[in-house]
Amino acid sequence: MTVAVHDLRERIRRLPGMDRLLPALVGLPPAFLVGGAVRDLLRGAHAVDIDVAVGGSARSVARALAERLSGRAGEHERFGTATVQAGELSFDVAGTRSEAYERPGALPRVEPATLAEDLGRRDFTINAMAIGLTGDDLGHLYDAHGGLEDLRLGVVRVLHERSFIDDPTRLLRALRYEARLGFAMDADTERLAREAVAGGALSTVSGERLRDALLALLSEQEAAAAVSRMHELGIDRALHPMLEADAELVASAALGAVTIGADRALAGLAALVHSDPLVLGSWLDELGVSARQRAVVLQAARSAPSLARKLQRGQRASRIRELLAGEPLESFALALALGAPGEPVLRWVTSLRHVRLEINGDDLIAAGVAEGPAIGRALDAALRQKLDGELSGREEELEAALAAARSEA
Repeated sequence: MTVAVHDLRERIRRLPGMDRLLPALVGLPPAFLVGGAVRDLLRGAHAVDIDVAVGGSARSVARALAERLSGRAGEHERFGTATVQAGELSFDVAGTRSEAYERPGALPRVEPATLAEDLGRRDFTINAMAIGLTGDDLGHLYDAHGGLEDLRLGVVRVLHERSFIDDPTRLLRALRYEARLGFAMDADTERLAREAVAGGALSTVSGERLRDALLALLSEQEAAAAVSRMHELGIDRALHPMLEADAELVASAALGAVTIGADRALAGLAALVHSDPLVLGSWLDELGVSARQRAVVLQAARSAPSLARKLQRGQRASRIRELLAGEPLESFALALALGAPGEPVLRWVTSLRHVRLEINGDDLIAAGVAEGPAIGRALDAALRQKLDGELSGREEELEAALAAARSEA
């Protein structure tokens, strides 16, 4: 499989924003398109993220580009990288570098290096290619590791034997690429993956890095295929002994999430932990998920089985509100995956949850009701009647609320 230089030049020029970026690179150190953008460009797919590698200081180049493009550069001290934002054009700039791992699972120590060394440190051959962006080098493909051929074959292949040991998050990344691209690990890469899992490689990585890799996997449109492979390779039990990845449930929860506008990654995570949210809640703490994410996932995992049992088609609107009010959308996504009927969930999401009274507590106080909890209960009673179609207009709402307040008194 080969691609002509003039063809790649034209593909590069057609990328959004390249009409501005390529002229801005003139006179600066040699620059190269790297990473997923090269892979997607060669596949004929839409390149989402633009990553530029440069020989020399990335931050200096980023500042120069930001000035030439009338944008701004945000610098990242830890790895000496930068992000340039100029209107709708956004891209990352990194100096070509090598990486050394002081211990398995640790963040790498980086040093300036050649482009060849930079490509050799990457995760998979299909991501270890570069295309020149400057001068006569524009459109030249750098592919020392056979990435173009692996694209043709549909293969996810690591570059060296210690790849999964150095960075075990690559295990989850490999599953993402298998699922997203419809590829498969070659035999040696899968052997190395299984050996890394069996050897406890995932225990060497910080919870935060595992969290990011797992949520990225669950965000994929084909997450179910990745979750199935996760279970097949034993990655789920390696993440936590009580975790048993159910690909079908994750797929159904993701479908429900898309239908009702929930977060598909959090719905998928709730599907993973729903079998034992009490025990797996501590695992979420180890992953360092945010307090909001933890609350959503555990609420969904706890509530969804009950909702799946209690929701019925044709239920009164007030009963639907009683069951669903206060629940995150992810609870509904998982409940649908567990067999809840779609009709009451869709009624709640699309219309019932937006129903409001035209009156409020001030109206009841003005009508003589004493301040206190009874006002809230009276308004709630009126809202239930309104949801069930028993009230129409402000006057009927006020009359019903006052009747409820007098009955309680």
